[in-house]
Amino acid sequence: IRRHQEIHVVMGNEACDLDSTVSALALAYFLAKTSPAPKATFIPVLNIPRADFALRTETTFLLREQGIPTASLIFRDEIDLGGLHHAGLLSLTLVDHHVLPGADAALEEAVVEVLDHRPLERDRAPGCRVTVEPVGSCATLVTEQIAQGPPGVLDRPMAALLHGTILLDCVNLSPAAGKVTPRDVACVSLLEERFPELPARDTVFEALQAAKFDVSGLTTEQMLRKDLKVLSSDELVLAISTIYVDLETFLSRAGLLQDLESFCQARGYTGLVAMMISFNERNEPSRQLVVYSQHETLRSTVCRVLEEATTPSLHLQPLLSPWSCVGTYAQGNALASRKKVLPILRAAL
Repeated sequence: IRRHQEIHVVMGNEACDLDSTVSALALAYFLAKTSPAPKATFIPVLNIPRADFALRTETTFLLREQGIPTASLIFRDEIDLGGLHHAGLLSLTLVDHHVLPGADAALEEAVVEVLDHRPLERDRAPGCRVTVEPVGSCATLVTEQIAQGPPGVLDRPMAALLHGTILLDCVNLSPAAGKVTPRDVACVSLLEERFPELPARDTVFEALQAAKFDVSGLTTEQMLRKDLKVLSSDELVLAISTIYVDLETFLSRAGLLQDLESFCQARGYTGLVAMMISFNERNEPSRQLVVYSQHETLRSTVCRVLEEATTPSLHLQPLLSPWSCVGTYAQGNALASRKKVLPILRAAL
């Protein structure tokens, strides 16, 4: 701001999943390489605080594979977008979303380009370039743009990032998953033609899928935060975490009870429901539940409501718990995901 340097930020959405991250990195790199006599410096920004990056395990895995150090990335809490905009120095390209959240409404005037694969929810100012196409992955739209640019800009690491992202987003291009489109398939094929040494699709997809669910390197607090939803009533706040390990592994973590207590205390949660999901070698899911609260009334109410639920029935079988403040269950209905359980808990609150 002091040097009056113009900045063009390319930024994904607040979930900062692999698609948002890679789309921002690749497009910023492409713009930096191809913009004629740019006045601005192009900067990809990951739309989360740096402290949350460890929770994006598939992203940290793929960037590490391609030799991109976390230290070279810029996160949302490390750049003053409001200050840059106020000084008239900010241009903003949005990838993998096209509506800024309320807290960022002031930045809307800085948006000069949008690249997204969701249906358009609002019109943009006439000067803003808009590419909104119903493809499986935003990385597909970025790949198309780069492929039409000058030869030589697309290099092996960028191709590997885009290739892996499209495969993960489109469930290995499986039509049964209902996400893939012919344009996603065409981009994966194009990347493979230009870089025949890219690993096989199955290998890439399985490695990323495994990394997505690999929480072995995380603390208990990070595991609980990785996939968290919060419900609240007038006087109660209940956290619901999806956790990608089996119950036995979770309960055997050192200092678990203290970690659960600290997690709830630090955030003002009255209780916590942890939904375990793990997969066998045939990729079939099995689920278990943990209900934790130091408030006896809340804990017994939540346990009763989950046991008696009928829409859907969870087919819960109580298991022996090591602590009185923790209820543990095997969940017979493996199809009852958190999405199905949230309304039951909301009604209970």
